[in-house]
Amino acid sequence: MLEIKNLCYQVTGDEGELDILQDISLTVADHKFVVITGPNGGGKTTLAKAIMGLVQPTAGQILWNGMDLTGMSVTDRARAGVSYGFQQPPRFKGLRVRDLLTLAAGRDGLSKEECCQYLTRVGLCANDYIDREVDASLSGGEVKRIEIATILARNSGLMIFDEPEAGIDLWSFAKLTETFRAIHDQRGATLLVISHQERIIDLADEIIMVSGGRIAEQGPKEEIFPKILANTISGCSYMKEAAAQ
Repeated sequence: MLEIKNLCYQVTGDEGELDILQDISLTVADHKFVVITGPNGGGKTTLAKAIMGLVQPTAGQILWNGMDLTGMSVTDRARAGVSYGFQQPPRFKGLRVRDLLTLAAGRDGLSKEECCQYLTRVGLCANDYIDREVDASLSGGEVKRIEIATILARNSGLMIFDEPEAGIDLWSFAKLTETFRAIHDQRGATLLVISHQERIIDLADEIIMVSGGRIAEQGPKEEIFPKILANTISGCSYMKEAAAQ
């Protein structure tokens, strides 16, 4: 179970202290699929990075299965079973896909068959990718799917994805939603996904809307998603007209 208690994050700007996260508290039960959504600049990515340890909160506490992660390094959090997928995954010239999967699995000698299993789950053929370098020769969608394969190889209990749909083609996006659905159906991990995409939001058990550094809404998808759609339509004259027809 993920527990966040009174989490705050401040940065110093030209006009003094700026509150990015303001007293955020939430609980995510094991094996839930939770989507964090909300307006740009609302604090979603900062919240995800704070959970992974990529930014250090100025106040509050983060617990994973009773373990206090708040002061732990990114490496220690990864060892504790927390993983993170970036909007724009890094590329590693000279590092092969096989090497990356082996590092993620945390053991030597990952077989081709095992690599194939992870790559197949994200829609990639091992024969085509296992010996390729994770460099600029790969498309954004390919790198994104390889990153997800490494997270699967790591077998993390908590998987965090920051806008996984960013920069990928429609086919890759369709495969991405299939992968998320399969992970959730197998109940192998807790999924925390930042997204604006309706097809990803529709997979969620719960939705958390973050705005202005605070939790604006939180609850079951069936309760929160209609509110999101209503707010979207109310703010757009074109969509108001379309909804009225």
